[in-house]
Amino acid sequence: MSVEVIVGVNWGDEGKGRMVDYLAQRADVVVRYQGGNNAGHTVVNEHGTFKLHLVPSGVFNPAATNVLGPGMVIDLEGLVAEMDDLRARGVGPLNIAVSDRATICFPYHRSEDAWEEERLAGAGQRPFGSTRRGIAPAYGDRHLKKAIQVGDLLHLDALRGRLAEIVEWKNRVAVGVYGQSGGVSLDETWDWLRTYGERVSPLVRDTSALLEDAAHAGRTILMEAQLGALRDIYFGIYPYTTSSCALASFAPVGSGLFGWAPERVVGVMKAFSTCVGEGPFVTEQTGEAASQLREVAHEYGAATGRPRRIGHFDALASRYGVTVQGTTELALTKLDCLTGIDPLPICTHYEYHGQRLDRFPLEAVLERCQPVYEEMPGWTEDIAETRRFDDLPAAARGYVEEIERLVGCPIRYVSVGAHRESLIDRGQG
Repeated sequence: MSVEVIVGVNWGDEGKGRMVDYLAQRADVVVRYQGGNNAGHTVVNEHGTFKLHLVPSGVFNPAATNVLGPGMVIDLEGLVAEMDDLRARGVGPLNIAVSDRATICFPYHRSEDAWEEERLAGAGQRPFGSTRRGIAPAYGDRHLKKAIQVGDLLHLDALRGRLAEIVEWKNRVAVGVYGQSGGVSLDETWDWLRTYGERVSPLVRDTSALLEDAAHAGRTILMEAQLGALRDIYFGIYPYTTSSCALASFAPVGSGLFGWAPERVVGVMKAFSTCVGEGPFVTEQTGEAASQLREVAHEYGAATGRPRRIGHFDALASRYGVTVQGTTELALTKLDCLTGIDPLPICTHYEYHGQRLDRFPLEAVLERCQPVYEEMPGWTEDIAETRRFDDLPAAARGYVEEIERLVGCPIRYVSVGAHRESLIDRGQG
């Protein structure tokens, strides 16, 4: 039996989906342990190109059970649409189980999310850059004890009264805070819940029992995070974070598997830096070179299609991500996208009011930091078909090895393409 976790080291969008898809081919259970449909994992395999938002990236292994864990907030409508799309494209069986202790992300959460972004913009304040999928309000309701658990779908007779109380409170917020006279309709919300709940309820179960049985039977369990360390609610660039804990240390809680410590934590980071949304981004680049790399690497948000901000590799931020994630090994993605770029700057430190920083600071400091770079030589050879590290051009090997040295964790996997098998595994000798 092994318990493994795959996490993001940076701002998210590191390529975790392609790594989960790769490693899930030998997994028995794949678990998403936090987040909602506010981000996506892009997977390219023999079935085509997919952008998964709620369904775990192990869904392409027909022998694996895919669990939406108790740490998630689940938009029932989004989940149904995603499952229908997968089936329509020939993927199956899906083998999905949804935790009865996850909570539901309702349409009124999406409205609240949009109202708050619009309120901030209208007041001349800086919005958070939310995807407007309702994730922050949904997690907020969980902590305010005004959420509805997915397991409540199995007890509809007791649910409408509870929902009525919540909708009444939501209307107070809608009118009093946001001036939305239309408010939230109880009847429409109830119809939405019943329509999509009817599709999801057969999948609902005590997933902790499922995981415990798998662990005791010696199965391989793969826990999958959304976003990355720098978007974590506790240790990310606050307040420009997600609303859940994206760290590997939260995986047993968000998955609902207790007493089984992860044996392996695979951190994923990109060979350059990207960021979607607001907040400080020290190595950000603009202009033609950044635009060209964005197009070559297809750097657009999987959930929203927003263009990702492009930056040089940030070793200081990545070393921090490696530390807070407790990674045992790393996967470096999209190395092939840097072919033809020379030189390749790597940010080794930040400068703040004349001081050189070696540790990743708080947001108030980040806003005023300047990057300190070293430059590595580039390469021109096509590396997309390379499968052995020693067969990479010397400059590409040097770039990977320098990143490995700077972040202080071994890089086992090097991705040279989007497809599942476009990967160098340095652990294979």
